[in-house]
This record gives sequence, C-alpha cells and structure tokens, in this order.
Amino acid sequence: MALVQKSGFDDARFHISEATASDYLALLKPRVMSLVVFTAFVGLVAAPVAVNPVVAMTAILAIAVGAGASGALNMWYDADIDAVMTRTANRPVPAGRILPGEALVFGLVLSFLSVMTLGVLVNWVAGALLAFTIFFYAVVYTMWLKRWTPQNIVIGGAAGAFPPIVGWASATGSISLESVILFLIIFLWTPPHFWALALFKSDDYARAGIPMMPNVAGAASTRRQIFAYALVLAPVGVLPWMLGFTSLWYGVVSIALGIGFVWYAWKVLHMENGDRVMKPAKALFGFSLLYLFAIFAVYLADAVVTRALGVPGA
Repeated sequence: MALVQKSGFDDARFHISEATASDYLALLKPRVMSLVVFTAFVGLVAAPVAVNPVVAMTAILAIAVGAGASGALNMWYDADIDAVMTRTANRPVPAGRILPGEALVFGLVLSFLSVMTLGVLVNWVAGALLAFTIFFYAVVYTMWLKRWTPQNIVIGGAAGAFPPIVGWASATGSISLESVILFLIIFLWTPPHFWALALFKSDDYARAGIPMMPNVAGAASTRRQIFAYALVLAPVGVLPWMLGFTSLWYGVVSIALGIGFVWYAWKVLHMENGDRVMKPAKALFGFSLLYLFAIFAVYLADAVVTRALGVPGA
C-alpha cells in the first residue's frame, strides 16, 4: 500500500493508493446516500406532475452522485478527526487506503458532474439546489460548524433535509409548501437523532475535539433538548395530513410514529446520568431511523395510491 502523507507533496504526489472499488464506494457514504436518494425520490414522486421516467431516473442518479460527492469531501476534510474516533477510524482516508488528494479530486469531480447533469438534463432550479446542498454540507457544516459550535448538527442538518426539495424541484422546477414541510420533518428530526448517538459516543467526540452537545452542555441539557425537539417534530410530521396534502391513513400512521418518538425521547429525558449502557439513547437512535424511513415510506405510498385512485389534488 502506498504511503499516505498528511502534509507535504514531495513524495505523495508520485504515489497513488491501491484502493479498491469498495474503498471508493465507502468514500461515498452509501448509508447516507441511500437515505438522501430515498427522500429525494419521495419528493419527486409526490410532486403533482407527471415526470418522464428517463428524466426521473436521471434526476435521482444525479442526486445520488451529489450525495456521494458530499460524503467524499467530508471524509477528505475530516480525516484527522475520523482517525481518532472508533466508529470512523477504518474509513478509507484515515486508514490509508485512499490518499487525501484522491478523495478531494474524486469529490470535486463528482460534485461538478452531478450538478451539471441535473441542471442540463433536468432543470437548473434543481441543479442550483443540489449545488447549494453540496456546498452547505462540505463547507458550511464540515469545514465550519462541525468543529466550532455545539449547534453544528442543528444548522448543518439543513444539508440532509434538502433532498426532498431537490427531488420536488426536479419534477416541477419550483419549491412548494409541501416540499418545505418534508424539509422541516428531516430538519427537526436530525438533532434528536444525532444527539442520541452523541450521548453514547461522547467519548469518541471528546477525543476528536468535536463540540457535540453532550460534551459542551452536558448530558442532562442534551436530554432536555432532545425531548423538546421530539415535541416539535411530532406535530410537524402530521402537518401534511392536517394541510390536506395526504389522506387520513398517513395522518394516523404519522400520529402513531410521533407518539412513539416522544415516548422514546421521554425515556431518554429520565434516564440516569450514570447509565453507562445508555440503553434509552440507543433505543431512541434506533427508533429515529425507523421513524424517518416509515414516515417517508407512508408519504410515498399515499401519493402513489391516491394518484392511482384519481383522488382530486393528488
């Protein structure tokens, strides 16, 4: 394996890594990419217009590549802190399987290709939104917020919340209230989701010097904020039904999911500080993943079924 140098170009420029295809796939953060693609697809399908299947596939592919580009740029910049965190130490760059420069070029090339593909072949509203999303995640969140403020995941969460708006814009060439509500669901979901993770991974973040909420404000304050966000998220998740964008059965499922989220957050709120196992936090983290997938899956199914049945406004 080629020597990876963190600084200097005298030797590293004459070497290339022996990375495999799986290493480059890992650089794209496939788990995050799959969530981005899914929520963008929901936004595209839920839009009240007929979209050519080829255009739809092109849009989703471009959004997926853009999400992967963001992940590559994030791993390039965060290689130093990834190296000291147990859950990220084996990523391709800190593990030495991919050179930092290769990750940077890979991310920049994919960023350019994804934005140009979406802009030229779909529409430039969607292309501009994708470009802004990549910039927000790679620069605003990764290079600035993540290392400087405990509100990093609150503000930075906007990057992960944009995909349904990009998907909607790919279909319509515009932004609507419905797509903004989908954005808000992810935006409000992000802090309690990641703070639950931070509660039982606080030692990791402390070693890396990342000012996550539990390390800065303490576990008790973090638990209160998680519960507060859960109380806001639950009704926002029901808004699509309340505003007439979905049918009753989406409303019923979203209410049940919201109650579940609040219940798990309540258990986190009342867990003891000395609980090293952090079972309530781990349970909330797991349920939060189910919540987001389920609420978007039901939203997607509702849009497809109501449109197939010819429901007015669907």
